[in-house]
Amino acid sequence: QVQLVESGGGLVQAGGSLRLSCAASKSIFSINVMGWYRQAPGKQRELVAAITSGGDTNYADSVKGRFTISSDNAKNTVYLQMNSLKPEDTAVYYCYALIIRTTTYDYWGQGTQVTVSS
Repeated sequence: QVQLVESGGGLVQAGGSLRLSCAASKSIFSINVMGWYRQAPGKQRELVAAITSGGDTNYADSVKGRFTISSDNAKNTVYLQMNSLKPEDTAVYYCYALIIRTTTYDYWGQGTQVTVSS
């Protein structure tokens, strides 16, 4: 069982930057994949970025080149640095953790609101 707590959301002007943090209740080394999803009102939740315990990363095409996912193992924390924000980035952002063993286990944070004004 792992608890995920997001922080860093808020209101920002288009073109601005924001950094989201996700603190995990256990070592990041024991979590195979961590990532960020987002969901705008009336739309499906979508993957934004992911990072494996080995450091491999993956990004949605819509954010590639603007967002960067990273991890700090000493702090059991994953970050999402968001630059050049656009109004279409407005959504609730959720931290996600995936543990792969004999079966898979996934966990979600409570979400943090990001609003980008034009």
